[in-house]
Amino acid sequence: MVKDKTSNDSLVRRVGKSIAIVFLLYTFLLSISLMSHAFKGFGKEFAETLISTTSNPFIAFFVGLLATSIIQSSGTVTSTIVAFVASGALSVRCAIPIIMGANIGTTVTNTLVALGHFSRREEFRRALSCSTIHDFFNLLTAAILLPIELSTHYLERTAGFFAARFCEISGMNVRNPLDFIIKPAIRTIDGIFIDAIHLPTKVASICMLIFALTTLFLSLIYGMKIMRSLIIERTETVLNNVLGKNATLVMLMGVFFTALVHSSSVTTSIMVPIVASGILTVDNAFPITLGANLGTTFTALIASLTGNVAAVTIALAHFIFNLTGILIFYPLKILRNIPLTMAKKMGEIAYKKPIYAFMYVVVVFFITPSILIFISRLLKW
Repeated sequence: MVKDKTSNDSLVRRVGKSIAIVFLLYTFLLSISLMSHAFKGFGKEFAETLISTTSNPFIAFFVGLLATSIIQSSGTVTSTIVAFVASGALSVRCAIPIIMGANIGTTVTNTLVALGHFSRREEFRRALSCSTIHDFFNLLTAAILLPIELSTHYLERTAGFFAARFCEISGMNVRNPLDFIIKPAIRTIDGIFIDAIHLPTKVASICMLIFALTTLFLSLIYGMKIMRSLIIERTETVLNNVLGKNATLVMLMGVFFTALVHSSSVTTSIMVPIVASGILTVDNAFPITLGANLGTTFTALIASLTGNVAAVTIALAHFIFNLTGILIFYPLKILRNIPLTMAKKMGEIAYKKPIYAFMYVVVVFFITPSILIFISRLLKW
């Protein structure tokens, strides 16, 4: 009898969490559309200023890196960029370097997790090697693809082609498939700020933007927490059983779990203590890191469904960027060993002098991008 009651309570909790996830997904999509709507209210001058600010691709890259390092959520940053692009405030060409930078900035979370092992030197060495392989893979991928993108616009053209085909097939060119559940809420919120409260258009747009950003952040945070509570224990069990046996399967698991929890940091942060304890090697953790890197792009892909062809294009560019990185570095052992060797070397350095690990995080993720952005503003590049 007690067992049946416990089972029923567990079922009720799971159903409740599932309903909460659906609601949070709706608020997430609503926040993206509301941001796009708010940006349009700022007028043409705002769009021109924003585009001129991000016209230098290297500065745009560091803006994405710094913003994501501070927020510690690439999903929030990339979803916001999708809304910018959907509203026309930002071009796809200007947005791509920001997305690349955000891809690197998101790796700071699992590196911070690794720093928690600094009091136990051997664990610290393994933990930092595991966490920084994500850093070095993304840094190397950006170092290769950013110059290629600037000279050929490979990501913009490829993503644009697939986005156009997708929108034609789905009918998004005619009508956004989510309009019927999103638009009424947008009209209601717009009516509250403009008709009910009687705010000027630009002030109302600022209020709506703040509301949208808050909703976006909360929906991602709480959605991630609920998803983690539903799958995290099973995830760790499966990882321990499968990792090291089939690299392709492990990579797909990384994609799947990361897409579910909307955060590559969650997946990669799970790996840090497993590798630190010696249960798994850094080499075997690498495939799931790559899978997590690909899985995190699904947040932007979902967000783009509320937008237009341009929004889908920037979301697909994020996906293609990470997929290309995997195709460059993983198939051949000689190339696969480059980020692995760099990560292991970083672990060895930190083993000897832990202070270098802390300096690495501060310099790479915060000081360097801040200085370069400041200099660019000063010189008006």
